[in-house]
Amino acid sequence: MKEKILLIKTSSWVLSILLVLPVLAIFYTSTGKSDDVFLHLMNTVMPTYILNTILLVGGVVLLSLLLGLPTAWLMAMCRLPSAAILQWALVLPLAMPAYIVGYIYTDWLDYAGPIQIFLRELFGWQSIHEYWFPDIRTLTGAITVLSLVLYPYVYLLARAAFMEQNISLLQSARLLRCSPWQSFKRISLPLARPSIAVGLSLVAMEALGDFGTVSYFSVNTLTTAVYDTWLGYSNLNAAAKISALMLIVIFLLISSERYSRRKQKLFQTQFSTNEDLRYHLVSWKKWLALSWCWLIVGFAFIFPLIQLCWYAFDYFSESWTDEFMQYTINSLFTSFIAAIVAVVIALLVNFYHRFSSNRLSVLPMRISSLGYAVPGTVLAIGVMLPVISMDHFINDLTIKFGYGQVGLILSGSMFALIFALVVRFSAVAIGSVESNLNKISPSLDMASRTMGYGIPAMLRRVHLPLMRRGCLIAGLLVFIESMKELNAALLLRPFNFETLATYVFNFASDEQLELAALPAVLLVLVGLIPLIIVNRSLEKAH
Repeated sequence: MKEKILLIKTSSWVLSILLVLPVLAIFYTSTGKSDDVFLHLMNTVMPTYILNTILLVGGVVLLSLLLGLPTAWLMAMCRLPSAAILQWALVLPLAMPAYIVGYIYTDWLDYAGPIQIFLRELFGWQSIHEYWFPDIRTLTGAITVLSLVLYPYVYLLARAAFMEQNISLLQSARLLRCSPWQSFKRISLPLARPSIAVGLSLVAMEALGDFGTVSYFSVNTLTTAVYDTWLGYSNLNAAAKISALMLIVIFLLISSERYSRRKQKLFQTQFSTNEDLRYHLVSWKKWLALSWCWLIVGFAFIFPLIQLCWYAFDYFSESWTDEFMQYTINSLFTSFIAAIVAVVIALLVNFYHRFSSNRLSVLPMRISSLGYAVPGTVLAIGVMLPVISMDHFINDLTIKFGYGQVGLILSGSMFALIFALVVRFSAVAIGSVESNLNKISPSLDMASRTMGYGIPAMLRRVHLPLMRRGCLIAGLLVFIESMKELNAALLLRPFNFETLATYVFNFASDEQLELAALPAVLLVLVGLIPLIIVNRSLEKAH
């Protein structure tokens, strides 16, 4: 028994160290001597990049809050027609990659787009100098597009928090004749503050790590600086320094969110009741609430999806090519391998924590989950640094033993990309497996040991059968997130290797959105699966 636990312990610590190695490599490399490229960037463009990043993150957080918080309260606390559909529909924009939404709105709102053409024909304008129209390819445009895609983080967590609140508090507010606004301001909002803070921190990290949207809109941020420094200047050291700066910003975001509610303690006793305390909106209030919710869904998901489907139908013969099939297979293969590895890691670190009495046994779980907070572009730098070192070490060994150079067998293959996907999304698998394993009573472990089962037999006959569904969901979530990953794939994919995400990005960047529509629709449909799982879990919880 002790030998098996020791094996699981050793495997857990080794794997967790490997997963945190990219983050450590970034900080280690960033402590090196500054070169001319980094000093030049700091003295010229870096202040602008930092300012743009702050404005982008702040703007997306604010607009996502304005979109997500009212819709969450309306869905949780008000009776509205079509609410059963709306509560699902408001989550759907998460399935739409932000850069795809950005391409579509640019196609609509550019000078040669259908909206400006219609306005010129309607009013007889002949040139751009005769009227004013907002430019979509600006910082404001990037903030708007990212907010339309990211607000569901706030909506989901805030809605769940509103639905979990003690109903006796709401009844007391009614008895004290509090208006809906007073009830929201004094009771619902303060109680939901921790969930809202978590949602906003997720929005901030996603906005900070976005590359596809800001690159297409020509907004220079720290993420684009990392990309340009690596590929434009071929300077990995300077890119690592910028990446370390971004990691510090992410650490500050997470720390400030936790510090802001360090003394806040909420204790709520829930009980069931048949009384429906939701507000019944009538007249103009009902139609205003419905219009608000449906317009958000329309602009963030329905209208862009209709445009994509239209393009995919019209250009199906041009899009359905051998390249499309090959890149689809590439995405499926890399995502499948990443999902399998992530689930295996999740099982090992969770089982070690369950079977070990050591308080430090939780550390491999937490260490292995750190990569989820790292943007894909930054993570690519962190992965490339140790992988290149390993390649040099392997080549030195083969030369020493007389076999000659074997080449870049790790950094020049799919290994680097799959490694990055595992580091990035192992946290998803670990969380899913942990929640399922916690539902298995420790008494089953004791009964298994009483019957003479060792750890391998206990895992095979007791835990894994009970966790089959949880492991499947964990693997599915990692698979789908890996399918949509753009930043790491752009930087780490092997030569002449494309995924669906990079395939769509390349076409759309060349202003060929029509040919990118079919793979984009496939990515959106794949992205709907985790949203269905999340929403169903929320419904079962309430």
